[in-house]
Amino acid sequence: MKMRLALATETYLPEVNGVARTLGRWVEAFRQRGHEVLVVRPKRRDEKSSPELVQGLPLPNYPQVRLGISSPWRMRKLLRGFAPDLVHIATEGPLGFSILCACRMLGLAVASSFHTNFDQYLGHYGLGIFSWVAGTYLRWFHNHTRVTLVPSEGTRRRLLAAGMQRVEIWSRGVDAEAFHPRHRDPALRAELGLADGDVLLTYVGRIASEKNLPALLQAFARLSGHLPPERRGRVRLALVGDGPIYEQLRAARPMNVLLAGERHGQDLARWYASGDVFVFPSQSETFGNVILEAQASGLPVVGYDCQAVDERVTPEADGLLVPRDGDLAPTIARLVGDAALRQKMGEAARRKAERQTWTAIFDDLERRYVDLVEESRRPPPASDWTSYLWGTPARPRETTTGVR
Repeated sequence: MKMRLALATETYLPEVNGVARTLGRWVEAFRQRGHEVLVVRPKRRDEKSSPELVQGLPLPNYPQVRLGISSPWRMRKLLRGFAPDLVHIATEGPLGFSILCACRMLGLAVASSFHTNFDQYLGHYGLGIFSWVAGTYLRWFHNHTRVTLVPSEGTRRRLLAAGMQRVEIWSRGVDAEAFHPRHRDPALRAELGLADGDVLLTYVGRIASEKNLPALLQAFARLSGHLPPERRGRVRLALVGDGPIYEQLRAARPMNVLLAGERHGQDLARWYASGDVFVFPSQSETFGNVILEAQASGLPVVGYDCQAVDERVTPEADGLLVPRDGDLAPTIARLVGDAALRQKMGEAARRKAERQTWTAIFDDLERRYVDLVEESRRPPPASDWTSYLWGTPARPRETTTGVR
């Protein structure tokens, strides 16, 4: 069954984040399968105007994130012209709200996905007082779609406990050829001043408070302080990415910490594979795409035993986990001091990543979309009319979309 699919999102390539890369894969996969795809998103400054590109405004205190601004009536006109079989709303901002309203006006089938714990992030930007409001809005938003797709079981449990309905898993994959141990680059390590036997700890992601980077930096400082003086310069930490606190860190110039900035494509793969241990301090993930990319690159992972991360890392097999209130330093030190253990865990991580293919995940998602389209074309039972009119079908479904 060939479908006309519309995707609404406030983040998209070439932006560098897990959501944008996932949605880029989404578009590529469904176009390759012969489906017609419309992407509605904020317009970049260098782009010409078109109906599916809306005005974008930077988020206060976080200019890397742009909100899409458009009216429901303009979105209704756009969608009426495209006539999609199904609309997938990937972000819950102003653009997502307008698209949802337009879909309700037109009676279109709508799926949504939940990628980011925005309600939990507000406290990092002095807006914690609005967390309850954000949580209430997110629950209302997602309960007005036919299904909410989330990337991990931990996220699914959290949203169900928060009152969201019809929450199903759409997992994530990795390109195990693009991210591969063969991209390890001795020249890059030499440029960083690393000799044979030196250890590079690597973090990839947003350089932002919600990623719990202060905990990592403090752990690294404690680790360095316990190393013999002649070893301190032989263990480095590379932070790869950009974000709100990047300039603050650059001004602070923490000892033996390398700020690599944003990296893309082959260059990003080179930074992953040239590391020795992937360190990930975030405690607020819905999946952790970067963990899977690091594993594909042959790196053991050190992180906290918390939602989503605990589903990506098998302790003592392909990485090590620390209790949420624990200290990362001793666990990192264990891998720093044991090259054989790093190699063993890195090889196990690579084998795990090779099983997490995008093809199987999009096969399952395609089948779920077909089901949703067919369900939307069947009139509901008489007892379901109230729920139907409000966009909340009464029959929940327990489904896992994609492999683990």
